Amino acid sequence: MKNIRIILCVVLISIVAISFVACNNAPTKDTQGILTGRANVLVDETIAPIIEDQIDVFESSYTNAELTMIAKSENEVVRALLKDSAQLAIITRELTEKEAEFFKSKTIYPKTVRFATDAIAIIANKSNPDSTIDANDIIQIMKGQTVAKVKALVFDNANSSTVAYFRNLAGVDKLPDQGVYALKSNREILKYVNENPQSVGVLGINWITQPEAELAPLTEHIKVLGVKNQQGKPGDDGYYKPTQSNLALNLYPFTRSLYCINVQGKEAIGLGFSSFLYGERGQRLILKSGLLPDSIPPREIIIRN
Repeated sequence: MKNIRIILCVVLISIVAISFVACNNAPTKDTQGILTGRANVLVDETIAPIIEDQIDVFESSYTNAELTMIAKSENEVVRALLKDSAQLAIITRELTEKEAEFFKSKTIYPKTVRFATDAIAIIANKSNPDSTIDANDIIQIMKGQTVAKVKALVFDNANSSTVAYFRNLAGVDKLPDQGVYALKSNREILKYVNENPQSVGVLGINWITQPEAELAPLTEHIKVLGVKNQQGKPGDDGYYKPTQSNLALNLYPFTRSLYCINVQGKEAIGLGFSSFLYGERGQRLILKSGLLPDSIPPREIIIRN
């Protein structure tokens, strides 16, 4: 009997010891892995709302993952990436050849995943009598020309991706001295358009479809304008709003792709998050947000007799 008790005590101690070791070896937020660990995610602030939702769902699914979103202008995001102060970025363009070569010179090969199509919305105050605008009107304003029905065209930030988009579209190197204003944030755009009915604002559509609670009252007095594209381009036959169907059919003029750029140089949490964005759950969140997912998630229809 005594021997049995000794054996049981030894077994019990062994189980406790094994459990203790197992617990100590279990993944934690301090363990670097594809689905574990910590990382900062630098995000173009024009698409911040949808990425914040993606991070929330990712962290709730993988409890040993901790991603901290830092929203900045696209220029600031890329600069941080090149200065080694970030290893994961979500922006509206791919790295340039020069930027990619910078990382390759350090034997780091950036992994880029395109996961959605975003729309740049043109917004106005609901009291504004106009509900449509021509792409050519925006281009003329960017070139410093006057468009009678638009007293001011406002952007979130002089370094933002939306400014770069329309500078490239109009073929200009800088914003004109009059008629176009760069504010400090997307929040300020909504506030400005609320207070100036003859102004037109430019921002990512997700700021309208999924506004923060504090911004919801501002969006109630905002409308999204239909846009007619330049002649000879898709969408030049009418005025189209940035709906998912119009994005899918390439009818809305002002669109851009969203990319997750991972320069961690190893199999770490950045790889897991970029895979999540492109995976079924991430793509469903994109679909729900009003943006266009890169791959349309399948819908299962159950037919009952």
